[in-house]
Amino acid sequence: MDPRAACLACLQPPTPRLLEAALWLAAEHQPTLQPLEVLQRFNDLLLQVRQGLPDLPSRQLAQPLLQRLNALQFQEDDEYPLRPHSALLNRVLQRRCGQPLSLAIVAMELAQRLGIALHGVSFPGHFLVRAPGADHLLDPCSGRRLYTRECRDLLQQHMGPNSELQANYLEACDAHSMLQRLSRNLRQLHLNAGEPLAALKDAERVLQFGPATVPDHLARAEIYQRLDCPQGERFDLHHALLLCDDPSQRLQLSQRLRQLERGPALH
Repeated sequence: MDPRAACLACLQPPTPRLLEAALWLAAEHQPTLQPLEVLQRFNDLLLQVRQGLPDLPSRQLAQPLLQRLNALQFQEDDEYPLRPHSALLNRVLQRRCGQPLSLAIVAMELAQRLGIALHGVSFPGHFLVRAPGADHLLDPCSGRRLYTRECRDLLQQHMGPNSELQANYLEACDAHSMLQRLSRNLRQLHLNAGEPLAALKDAERVLQFGPATVPDHLARAEIYQRLDCPQGERFDLHHALLLCDDPSQRLQLSQRLRQLERGPALH
């Protein structure tokens, strides 16, 4: 089965299969990976987690679930620089270590199988989760509760001291948004690792999971530039220009396009 098609098929309503989709995403980069075999082994982790949960109503088990994962050594990857394995879900399950979004996907799969309501929150710089109706968010890396003040501190830690907390930062997101963010993460990790062809796969997938932004097109243009593919670079610069509403950035994009037009027409 084509990994990209299988990934997209997993996201069909009414109940998207998020972890399976993320594993098919990883299979694009690891042709020998068998996502269904990984899912079968996932039952062992499910049993370990279930055995360690307190006897509480399911609506009270979101934080204990995350704390149980942390006790089982699932933690945020602090390797520097980060490598792609921190966002490839089969490797995250093997290493019990990954980016917050990757750990959130593991937690949400467990929550779904255990009947625990848990939603993803695409918070800037650090993916979070929340239980419906709760007055706080949860860190998927530790289970720590984050109220408004902690969310503001976390935002400023990642986005700068002048960053202001906005209501949409705290809203639940859907499976397509999560896989798009995961693809963006992998795009940057592969690019940082000097793997532009792998990054190109991720950049293409970003555009399939939802509306593309100016940064998405600029990121793919950079990859095409590294691959010495001016036609691809020109395509994305043109689309970035169409989406851009910043006058100074539009001027810069127009200048880059003119420079490319003066270069060789064929790759």
